[in-house]
Amino acid sequence: MGVLNLTPDSFSDGGRYPTPAAALRQARQMVAQGADLLDLGGQSTRPGATEINASEELARVLPVLELIRASAGSGGGGPLISIDTFRAPVAAAALAAGAHWINDVSGGRRDAGILSVVAEFGCPYVLMHSRGDSRSMDGLAAYADVVAEVREELLRASEAAHLAGVRADQLIWDPGLGFAKTTEHNLALLRGLADLRREGFPLLVGPSRKRFIGAVLNEPRPRARLWGTAAVCAQAITQGADLLRVHDVAPIVQTARMVDAIVRSSPPGPAREGPEAPAGGFSANA
Repeated sequence: MGVLNLTPDSFSDGGRYPTPAAALRQARQMVAQGADLLDLGGQSTRPGATEINASEELARVLPVLELIRASAGSGGGGPLISIDTFRAPVAAAALAAGAHWINDVSGGRRDAGILSVVAEFGCPYVLMHSRGDSRSMDGLAAYADVVAEVREELLRASEAAHLAGVRADQLIWDPGLGFAKTTEHNLALLRGLADLRREGFPLLVGPSRKRFIGAVLNEPRPRARLWGTAAVCAQAITQGADLLRVHDVAPIVQTARMVDAIVRSSPPGPAREGPEAPAGGFSANA
């Protein structure tokens, strides 16, 4: 999953794609480098980010979405497109305009209506673990056992999605690296990803350029954290991750292919419209 931030204030690439044409060029480059999905976001979720309203978010996202879709031609080809939003109106408008997935950093907490939208459209839904919002999350990073508590909170969010009509086979879990987690919490989650994957849901991990990598490497520059990101992606694959959300597509594609060749019996196939269904549906522990 290639990250395409359409924001002026994202932590590592805000303002780099100020026009739909610039965003389209980057989208094409990421697809050429091996991205299976493009994740378009109009609202920065970095710590301390200012929140905009749904209208402004749509004004950033829809022109790029429509341009990418139009550039694919009338045959319906082109990359799968995910929309990074926690707002129901944004999700509904983007899906109506041709988006394929919704990637919700709040896991349905910020706008419960997004669950009904996802249920209506029947699309894949990345349900991420987080607490609070951009301004409060750092103060909520308190866990006795971060892996167990993230698992339980994801199970509760999955049950809420189920009650709203979302099928189990639409859900993809994301442990939310960097969201209401300290460096040590993130490292513990990376050691325990297999425990999350055992619940049966496809697992997406988004470590790209994050500050915990900078803390470990003593590297304050987000764009200089490529090799730390690659190491995290390798660990995620060994622990069962199915998708990687990254800015630097070409080197991470190489990393993923090499790790797959070592630790998996066969390389992954091309991206599908949706995730596989959990083997046993929703966990009995939900």
